[in-house]
Amino acid sequence: MPPSNRLFDDFARMMTDAAGAAQGVRREAETVVRAQFERLIRDMDIASREEVDVLRDLVSTLRTQNDALAARVTALEAKLGDKPGTASAGASEGV
Repeated sequence: MPPSNRLFDDFARMMTDAAGAAQGVRREAETVVRAQFERLIRDMDIASREEVDVLRDLVSTLRTQNDALAARVTALEAKLGDKPGTASAGASEGV
């Protein structure tokens, strides 16, 4: 019986080594595929999540400022009693 046990031990060791080699190949393939995807995305010049978040905050701030300025212009026009376009016509005549 010892020879068959040795045969089974050798077979089990060979299978364990094969499984380890397969895992190594899988990890290497994942690394290569990940690197290729990262290179592809970098070459496509796609914005990162952080860049998009910064731009979203900037646009939100600018929109708020634009709304405030539009309200201020409307209030100034009402205060002057001018109709829209009257002030710009007078300004162009002075040039």
